[in-house]
Amino acid sequence: MRADEIAEILQLPISRELLERDVVRLAYVAKDGTPRNIPIAFTWNGAEIVMCTTKNAPKLPALRANPMVALTIDTEVHPPKILLIRGRAELDVVDGIPDEYLQINGSYAMTPEQRVAWEAEVRSLYDGMVRIVVTPTWAKLIDFETTLPSAVEELVRQRAEREQA
Repeated sequence: MRADEIAEILQLPISRELLERDVVRLAYVAKDGTPRNIPIAFTWNGAEIVMCTTKNAPKLPALRANPMVALTIDTEVHPPKILLIRGRAELDVVDGIPDEYLQINGSYAMTPEQRVAWEAEVRSLYDGMVRIVVTPTWAKLIDFETTLPSAVEELVRQRAEREQA
């Protein structure tokens, strides 16, 4: 998929709304060869999905061995809005707490006092983290109004052909 096609999809109003959500589902292949799909907090910086994790997270050896990932951001209403993204995970080990991690968790409802306590706890627990950065190489928005899953699109096309015959 070309970069301009990806950008066009990610700039759609529904995509922008989904990219402001708190949680993405990260799919990857574990070290034992089986699939994994985990919810993880994220932020969108306009070009990349950034997730942060502990330096000892089990997903890191798997992502080093096979960095290809798939991401899903969706809603819980009918019809669902679904943003599918594929890309390659780049791992960036950092000292301290990445700014993105603090931004990610800034979307949860906390009082100012809770926020201060949470940040103090985070800073006392982590001496560093790993930023998982994914630049989209493919994207699809499914809103069930203007776009459908490809299999459903095919069924709609087949029905139209039958009705014309």
